[in-house]
Amino acid sequence: MIEKNFITSGRNTLIHKIKKFDLLIVNGDHPVVIVSHRGIGVYKGAMPSKRSEAKKAYQEVIDISSIDVFGEEKTLVFIQALDNKEYKLDYSKVGTASFIKVHQDNYI
Repeated sequence: MIEKNFITSGRNTLIHKIKKFDLLIVNGDHPVVIVSHRGIGVYKGAMPSKRSEAKKAYQEVIDISSIDVFGEEKTLVFIQALDNKEYKLDYSKVGTASFIKVHQDNYI
């Protein structure tokens, strides 16, 4: 069994588990979001084309619409990051300051 660097919770929540790996979140044609142990932001780098390339760069690509994750594209995704904050990604507000917001400051 392959160990994942994240856990899904409920219908639209991802929990980042391992500090060593960054998560690259793909949701259809929307911008790719990176989640690291320091926070969250829009990813500006080149997307790894293979899983092995991502692993060498200490990244994991998560496709929200894959059957292993949520099975469909989402408009609203919550991410519990390792910086002790829960973030809200509102894909209906891409390109605005409201796209990535802190939802809860201390979720633990």
